Amino acid sequence: MNKSELIEALATKVDISKAAAGNAIDALVEIITTAVAKGDDVALVGFGTFKSAKRAARTGRNPATGAALKIAATTLPKFTAGATFKAVVAGKKAVAKKPAAKKK
Repeated sequence: MNKSELIEALATKVDISKAAAGNAIDALVEIITTAVAKGDDVALVGFGTFKSAKRAARTGRNPATGAALKIAATTLPKFTAGATFKAVVAGKKAVAKKPAAKKK
């Protein structure tokens, strides 16, 4: 599923326009990205946790020459799947369907 398919699925699921669904997804991604970049964890219970992880400096090898090279330390984003998400993907649990919000 790509972003446009996700937008269409969200718009259909909660009965909003595709533009509103696209704005909601863009805002969610921006909020998660900003929080993780600051070092905060973003936990969505049942789905998973987004966090930053530090990778230490290490020595690697150039596969062509075999020469040793230094790989700098860095900080990377990390996602850890939640128990409910894991169970649904493994087929051990069905996706819990909540009724869609009604428009007023």
